[in-house]
Amino acid sequence: MRYHNITKDDMLNGEGLRVVLWVSGCSHHCKNCHNPVTWDPDEGLPFDEAAKEELFAALSKPYISGITLSGGDPLYCANRPAIGELVKEIKSCFPNKTIWLYTGYTWEAISDLLFLPYIDVLIDGKFVESLKDPKLHWRGSSNQRIIDVKASLMEDQVVLYENDMPSKKIQIQGFSLHRATQAILSI
Repeated sequence: MRYHNITKDDMLNGEGLRVVLWVSGCSHHCKNCHNPVTWDPDEGLPFDEAAKEELFAALSKPYISGITLSGGDPLYCANRPAIGELVKEIKSCFPNKTIWLYTGYTWEAISDLLFLPYIDVLIDGKFVESLKDPKLHWRGSSNQRIIDVKASLMEDQVVLYENDMPSKKIQIQGFSLHRATQAILSI
């Protein structure tokens, strides 16, 4: 498997502060894809032991919620063995971190993959330009679904991820947003 980048401290590709691994390889070639440079599976850098150490060091930070696998497509056929081993190792080393995965494949096409139980949230479906909606959270077009993997496997049907994040109070080092804002404004 090859990759293009490891992004640390990302807030756009899943819940919380995350690490993102941008893998190489995608056969979907969605029109106006946000990352076409990752389509070629032979481009980028080899995901070797040094890359894995960098990834795991970033994941070890206590403020990191988890990892997001994107690209390209982590489930590009040639990536699947390496991604399967990687998600198993991440869950073993960081059981309290969440694993999110973006793929152009639909749940129905990949729901039999043996490593899916290690993934917490899966965003499925190709990006469709005519269904693009910038107001959507964590996805680019309305055909894409944010799937709760464990619930979907248990119920043997797609269960959408329920996120109450907008209703949660934001905490900054133990302060509510209101108290933190007051403290900042008083400086």
